[in-house]
Amino acid sequence: MIPIIKPVMDEREVEAVRRTLLSGWVTQGPEVKAFENEFSSYVGSKHACAISSCTTGLHLALKAVGVGKGDEVITVSHTFIATANSIRYCRAEPVFVDIDPDTYNINPELIESSLSEKTRAILCVHQMGMPCDLKKILQIARENNLPVIEDAACAIDSEINWKGNWEKIGKPHGDIACFSFHPRKIITTGEGGMLTTNNSEYDKKFRLWRQHSMSVPDTVRHQAKSVIFEEYTDLGYNYRMTDIQASIGRVQLLRLPEIIASRQSLAKKYFEQLTDIPGLDLPFEPEWAKSNWQSFCIRLPEGLNQKGLMQKLLEKGISTRRGIIPIHQERAYELEKWSCGTRQKDCNCSVNRCKKLEESEKAGVKAIILPLYPHLTESEQNNIIVEITAFCKKKINL
Repeated sequence: MIPIIKPVMDEREVEAVRRTLLSGWVTQGPEVKAFENEFSSYVGSKHACAISSCTTGLHLALKAVGVGKGDEVITVSHTFIATANSIRYCRAEPVFVDIDPDTYNINPELIESSLSEKTRAILCVHQMGMPCDLKKILQIARENNLPVIEDAACAIDSEINWKGNWEKIGKPHGDIACFSFHPRKIITTGEGGMLTTNNSEYDKKFRLWRQHSMSVPDTVRHQAKSVIFEEYTDLGYNYRMTDIQASIGRVQLLRLPEIIASRQSLAKKYFEQLTDIPGLDLPFEPEWAKSNWQSFCIRLPEGLNQKGLMQKLLEKGISTRRGIIPIHQERAYELEKWSCGTRQKDCNCSVNRCKKLEESEKAGVKAIILPLYPHLTESEQNNIIVEITAFCKKKINL
């Protein structure tokens, strides 16, 4: 079976874990600190704070910029459900804006019409590793005095051309960026995430809240020459990364350039070999963006069935994923509060359908994510390409 993703790991990660286990310090400690320093240096941010997941990172980021009960946060429905869930954790309401069908990212032209007096932040997503249009988003945000949080879960090592220079997502260009190290991402620590910011006050809050709001970290207390009693000064959380995870992350970060080079090569071949199928839409990379190709997402021609192709590939031993299902179509959000930026009394959308989110809904039922990872062999990728080509050409009678 060809999986959708396979993490890149070998004895180097094993040795890192072994070293950490034998050190006697396995929870948040020196490995976490080293990983944070190396990560901030890599992306070009002043601060990096390791947390237990990107989801918990988004929660802390929203809390840091002041999102609370009754507020609204501009975001997209076309993303993993954790993006909206993090807003609901703050007892705020996600306001879903439709996507640009070419990039699958938030359409900046639709943001201003969705703003209200309750809007407290913009939470944009670099979907599937493709950078969103931060220049336009930040212009709108600054004009309306709104902070911008980047959900960069999939976007480590993606880049944008910023004022004539290529800069990494996570520098950050907004106020805070949040990364994921889940196994589906470019590098992994099993679970885990990272918050980057250039704002020292935000970073202090992250470090306090991630460890139960303990006034004195245990790393400081254990090294003290006199007895220290800690205090718990605020409502905090257990959002820590362990040293075991961080030790893996440090090795993975060293591998990152070679991982990206491999993914770029595989993406290039998909482009070359699938481009002649009529009506098949391949990913669009704007001239100002460089994707890390966390996912290679194709959109099927009209009349071709998403599930039909996925089943055909599965029978041939090829795993795929359907396009991202919009959050407003998930059962959980039949109960959770959300809006499309339209007053509820003026919105005539049926259950799980919204006229203002049509592009998001189309992408969910027409897009398929293909296997892409450094261990994917030439013969395996050729097999994937052959099967997709045969299915599509047969269905459109070519």
